Amino acid sequence: MSETVLVETHGDWLQITLNRPDKLNCLNKSMHLALRAALQQAHDQAARAVLITGAGRGFCAGQDLGDRRPGTSDWPPDLQQTLNDYFNPNIKLITSLPAPVICAVNGVAAGAGMSIALACDMVLAADSARFIQSFSKIGLVPDAGSSWILPRRVGMARAMGLALTATPLSAVDAEAWGLIWKRYEDDALLQAARAMAEQLASGPTAAFASTKMLMQRAATADIEAQLDHEARAQKLCATSTDYTEGVQAFLDKRAPRFTGQ
Repeated sequence: MSETVLVETHGDWLQITLNRPDKLNCLNKSMHLALRAALQQAHDQAARAVLITGAGRGFCAGQDLGDRRPGTSDWPPDLQQTLNDYFNPNIKLITSLPAPVICAVNGVAAGAGMSIALACDMVLAADSARFIQSFSKIGLVPDAGSSWILPRRVGMARAMGLALTATPLSAVDAEAWGLIWKRYEDDALLQAARAMAEQLASGPTAAFASTKMLMQRAATADIEAQLDHEARAQKLCATSTDYTEGVQAFLDKRAPRFTGQ
Protein backbone atom coordinates (compact mmCIF):
# COMPACT_ATOMS: atom_id res chain seq x y z
CA MET A 1 0.00 0.00 0.00
CA SER A 2 1.25 3.48 -0.80
CA GLU A 3 2.63 5.51 2.10
CA THR A 4 0.17 8.28 1.18
CA VAL A 5 -2.64 6.03 2.46
CA LEU A 6 -2.11 3.86 5.51
CA VAL A 7 -4.20 0.80 6.37
CA GLU A 8 -4.35 -0.71 9.84
CA THR A 9 -6.24 -3.90 10.65
CA HIS A 10 -7.95 -4.02 14.04
CA GLY A 11 -9.57 -7.43 14.26
CA ASP A 12 -12.72 -7.27 12.11
CA TRP A 13 -12.38 -3.60 11.14
CA LEU A 14 -9.95 -1.42 9.19
CA GLN A 15 -8.60 2.07 9.72
CA ILE A 16 -7.67 4.00 6.57
CA THR A 17 -5.55 7.11 7.11
CA LEU A 18 -4.94 9.74 4.43
CA ASN A 19 -1.24 10.45 4.86
CA ARG A 20 0.06 13.57 3.08
CA PRO A 21 0.02 15.79 6.16
CA ASP A 22 2.39 18.35 4.64
CA LYS A 23 -0.23 18.93 1.90
CA LEU A 24 -3.27 18.77 4.22
CA ASN A 25 -3.86 15.35 2.66
CA CYS A 26 -4.73 16.85 -0.74
CA LEU A 27 -5.34 14.14 -3.30
CA ASN A 28 -3.14 13.51 -6.32
CA LYS A 29 -3.41 10.63 -8.79
CA SER A 30 -1.24 8.21 -6.84
CA MET A 31 -3.12 8.94 -3.63
CA HIS A 32 -6.47 8.41 -5.36
CA LEU A 33 -5.27 4.99 -6.49
CA ALA A 34 -3.90 4.16 -3.03
CA LEU A 35 -7.23 5.08 -1.45
CA ARG A 36 -9.02 2.93 -4.00
CA ALA A 37 -6.79 -0.01 -3.13
CA ALA A 38 -7.46 0.49 0.58
CA LEU A 39 -11.21 0.63 0.06
CA GLN A 40 -11.06 -2.41 -2.21
CA GLN A 41 -9.17 -4.22 0.55
CA ALA A 42 -12.06 -3.45 2.91
CA HIS A 43 -14.46 -4.96 0.37
CA ASP A 44 -12.28 -8.02 -0.30
CA GLN A 45 -11.66 -8.76 3.38
CA ALA A 46 -15.35 -8.25 4.22
CA ALA A 47 -14.40 -5.79 6.95
CA ARG A 48 -17.20 -5.36 9.45
CA ALA A 49 -16.48 -1.63 9.89
CA VAL A 50 -14.18 0.94 8.32
CA LEU A 51 -12.75 4.14 9.81
CA ILE A 52 -11.36 6.86 7.51
CA THR A 53 -9.34 9.73 8.96
CA GLY A 54 -6.47 12.04 8.08
CA ALA A 55 -2.93 12.41 9.40
CA GLY A 56 -1.69 15.71 10.78
CA ARG A 57 -3.71 18.89 11.22
CA GLY A 58 -6.34 18.33 8.53
CA PHE A 59 -8.60 15.62 7.15
CA CYS A 60 -8.39 16.46 3.44
CA ALA A 61 -8.25 19.78 1.59
CA GLY A 62 -9.51 18.25 -1.67
CA GLN A 63 -7.72 17.93 -4.97
CA ASP A 64 -4.04 18.87 -5.13
CA LEU A 65 -3.88 21.81 -7.55
CA GLY A 66 -0.09 21.97 -7.50
CA ASP A 67 0.32 20.06 -10.77
CA ARG A 68 -2.16 22.24 -12.70
CA ARG A 69 -0.89 25.42 -14.30
CA PRO A 70 -3.02 27.75 -16.47
CA GLY A 71 -1.27 28.58 -19.72
CA THR A 72 0.48 25.23 -20.10
CA SER A 73 -0.10 22.90 -23.04
CA ASP A 74 -2.43 20.59 -21.10
CA TRP A 75 -4.68 23.39 -19.84
CA PRO A 76 -7.63 23.22 -19.26
CA PRO A 77 -7.76 19.84 -17.54
CA ASP A 78 -10.57 17.42 -18.36
CA LEU A 79 -12.22 17.42 -14.93
CA GLN A 80 -15.00 15.11 -16.09
CA GLN A 81 -12.37 12.48 -16.78
CA THR A 82 -10.66 13.24 -13.46
CA LEU A 83 -13.91 12.67 -11.60
CA ASN A 84 -14.82 9.54 -13.56
CA ASP A 85 -11.34 8.01 -13.28
CA TYR A 86 -10.37 8.97 -9.73
CA PHE A 87 -12.88 10.63 -7.39
CA ASN A 88 -16.11 8.87 -8.31
CA PRO A 89 -14.80 5.29 -8.10
CA ASN A 90 -13.70 5.98 -4.52
CA ILE A 91 -17.02 7.55 -3.58
CA LYS A 92 -18.80 4.52 -5.02
CA LEU A 93 -16.55 2.14 -3.09
CA ILE A 94 -17.38 3.98 0.14
CA THR A 95 -21.13 4.06 -0.42
CA SER A 96 -21.29 0.45 -1.65
CA LEU A 97 -19.37 -1.03 1.27
CA PRO A 98 -21.77 -3.30 3.19
CA ALA A 99 -19.96 -2.37 6.40
CA PRO A 100 -20.57 0.89 8.25
CA VAL A 101 -18.02 3.54 7.26
CA ILE A 102 -17.05 6.11 9.90
CA CYS A 103 -15.17 9.30 9.10
CA ALA A 104 -13.16 11.10 11.77
CA VAL A 105 -12.63 14.67 10.55
CA ASN A 106 -9.62 16.33 12.15
CA GLY A 107 -9.14 19.91 11.00
CA VAL A 108 -10.25 21.01 7.54
CA ALA A 109 -12.41 18.99 5.14
CA ALA A 110 -12.60 21.11 2.01
CA GLY A 111 -13.85 20.60 -1.53
CA ALA A 112 -13.79 16.94 -2.45
CA GLY A 113 -12.31 16.22 0.97
CA MET A 114 -15.66 17.28 2.41
CA SER A 115 -17.36 15.10 -0.22
CA ILE A 116 -15.38 12.05 0.92
CA ALA A 117 -16.31 12.70 4.54
CA LEU A 118 -20.02 13.09 3.76
CA ALA A 119 -20.05 9.91 1.66
CA CYS A 120 -19.35 7.97 4.86
CA ASP A 121 -22.20 6.65 6.98
CA MET A 122 -21.26 8.46 10.20
CA VAL A 123 -19.11 11.56 10.53
CA LEU A 124 -17.38 12.41 13.80
CA ALA A 125 -15.52 15.70 13.98
CA ALA A 126 -12.98 17.39 16.19
CA ASP A 127 -13.96 20.72 17.69
CA SER A 128 -11.37 22.31 15.40
CA ALA A 129 -12.86 20.77 12.25
CA ARG A 130 -14.13 22.98 9.45
CA PHE A 131 -16.23 21.92 6.48
CA ILE A 132 -15.79 24.02 3.34
CA GLN A 133 -17.48 23.72 -0.04
CA SER A 134 -14.53 25.48 -1.61
CA PHE A 135 -15.40 24.76 -5.24
CA SER A 136 -16.87 28.18 -5.99
CA LYS A 137 -13.62 29.85 -4.90
CA ILE A 138 -11.96 28.49 -8.05
CA GLY A 139 -14.96 28.63 -10.38
CA LEU A 140 -16.19 25.04 -10.06
CA VAL A 141 -19.35 23.25 -8.92
CA PRO A 142 -19.69 20.85 -5.97
CA ASP A 143 -18.61 17.39 -7.06
CA ALA A 144 -17.75 13.89 -5.81
CA GLY A 145 -21.31 13.61 -4.51
CA SER A 146 -21.59 16.88 -2.57
CA SER A 147 -24.43 18.27 -4.71
CA TRP A 148 -26.44 15.11 -3.94
CA ILE A 149 -25.61 14.74 -0.25
CA LEU A 150 -25.70 18.33 1.02
CA PRO A 151 -29.37 19.18 0.24
CA ARG A 152 -30.46 15.89 1.76
CA ARG A 153 -28.48 16.49 4.95
CA VAL A 154 -29.07 20.17 5.66
CA GLY A 155 -31.85 21.31 3.29
CA MET A 156 -31.71 23.35 0.10
CA ALA A 157 -31.27 26.79 1.68
CA ARG A 158 -28.22 25.82 3.73
CA ALA A 159 -26.77 23.66 0.96
CA MET A 160 -26.98 26.54 -1.51
CA GLY A 161 -25.46 28.94 1.00
CA LEU A 162 -22.51 26.64 1.66
CA ALA A 163 -21.97 25.97 -2.06
CA LEU A 164 -22.25 29.54 -3.31
CA THR A 165 -20.33 31.34 -0.58
CA ALA A 166 -17.78 28.65 0.38
CA THR A 167 -18.24 29.81 3.98
CA PRO A 168 -16.41 27.51 6.42
CA LEU A 169 -18.81 25.58 8.63
CA SER A 170 -17.62 24.91 12.17
CA ALA A 171 -17.98 21.55 13.88
CA VAL A 172 -20.45 23.15 16.29
CA ASP A 173 -22.72 24.28 13.45
CA ALA A 174 -22.22 21.05 11.50
CA GLU A 175 -23.50 19.11 14.50
CA ALA A 176 -26.41 21.51 15.06
CA TRP A 177 -27.41 21.34 11.39
CA GLY A 178 -27.36 17.54 11.30
CA LEU A 179 -24.48 17.40 8.83
CA ILE A 180 -22.44 15.17 11.16
CA TRP A 181 -23.17 12.70 13.94
CA LYS A 182 -21.12 14.11 16.84
CA ARG A 183 -18.17 16.34 17.67
CA TYR A 184 -15.43 15.76 20.21
CA GLU A 185 -12.51 17.59 21.75
CA ASP A 186 -9.57 17.31 19.39
CA ASP A 187 -7.58 14.96 21.62
CA ALA A 188 -10.57 12.65 22.08
CA LEU A 189 -11.64 12.32 18.42
CA LEU A 190 -9.58 9.35 17.27
CA GLN A 191 -10.24 7.33 20.42
CA ALA A 192 -13.98 7.96 20.08
CA ALA A 193 -13.92 7.03 16.39
CA ARG A 194 -12.04 3.81 17.06
CA ALA A 195 -14.45 2.91 19.84
CA MET A 196 -17.34 3.48 17.45
CA ALA A 197 -15.71 1.29 14.81
CA GLU A 198 -15.17 -1.44 17.41
CA GLN A 199 -18.78 -1.18 18.53
CA LEU A 200 -20.20 -1.37 15.02
CA ALA A 201 -17.87 -4.19 13.98
CA SER A 202 -19.28 -6.31 16.81
CA GLY A 203 -22.86 -5.54 15.81
CA PRO A 204 -25.32 -7.21 13.40
CA THR A 205 -23.36 -6.13 10.33
CA ALA A 206 -25.58 -7.98 7.85
CA ALA A 207 -28.49 -5.90 9.14
CA PHE A 208 -26.29 -2.79 8.95
CA ALA A 209 -25.71 -3.50 5.25
CA SER A 210 -29.46 -3.66 4.63
CA THR A 211 -29.95 -0.49 6.67
CA LYS A 212 -27.45 1.32 4.43
CA MET A 213 -29.28 0.11 1.35
CA LEU A 214 -32.64 1.28 2.71
CA MET A 215 -31.33 4.71 3.66
CA GLN A 216 -29.78 5.21 0.23
CA ARG A 217 -32.94 4.14 -1.62
CA ALA A 218 -35.10 6.37 0.55
CA ALA A 219 -33.65 9.44 -1.16
CA THR A 220 -35.41 8.60 -4.43
CA ALA A 221 -38.19 6.13 -3.50
CA ASP A 222 -41.78 7.04 -2.70
CA ILE A 223 -43.35 5.73 0.51
CA GLU A 224 -45.01 2.71 -1.10
CA ALA A 225 -41.79 1.59 -2.75
CA GLN A 226 -39.86 2.14 0.47
CA LEU A 227 -42.32 0.04 2.47
CA ASP A 228 -41.74 -2.78 -0.01
CA HIS A 229 -37.95 -2.37 0.26
CA GLU A 230 -38.22 -2.53 4.06
CA ALA A 231 -40.37 -5.66 3.98
CA ARG A 232 -37.96 -7.51 1.70
CA ALA A 233 -34.95 -6.47 3.76
CA GLN A 234 -36.66 -7.49 7.00
CA LYS A 235 -37.54 -10.88 5.57
CA LEU A 236 -33.89 -11.43 4.73
CA CYS A 237 -32.69 -10.27 8.14
CA ALA A 238 -35.17 -12.58 9.89
CA THR A 239 -33.40 -15.58 8.36
CA SER A 240 -30.00 -14.53 9.74
CA THR A 241 -28.24 -16.14 12.66
CA ASP A 242 -27.84 -12.65 14.14
CA TYR A 243 -31.62 -12.27 14.45
CA THR A 244 -31.87 -15.62 16.20
CA GLU A 245 -29.02 -14.65 18.50
CA GLY A 246 -30.49 -11.22 19.18
CA VAL A 247 -33.86 -12.58 20.19
CA GLN A 248 -32.34 -15.37 22.29
CA ALA A 249 -30.03 -12.91 24.04
CA PHE A 250 -32.99 -10.66 24.81
CA LEU A 251 -34.89 -13.59 26.32
CA ASP A 252 -31.80 -14.70 28.25
CA LYS A 253 -31.20 -11.12 29.47
CA ARG A 254 -27.60 -11.11 28.21
CA ALA A 255 -25.59 -9.19 25.63
CA PRO A 256 -25.89 -10.64 22.10
CA ARG A 257 -22.89 -12.13 20.33
CA PHE A 258 -23.37 -11.10 16.72
CA THR A 259 -21.29 -12.61 13.90
CA GLY A 260 -22.59 -10.66 10.91
CA GLN A 261 -24.22 -13.80 9.51
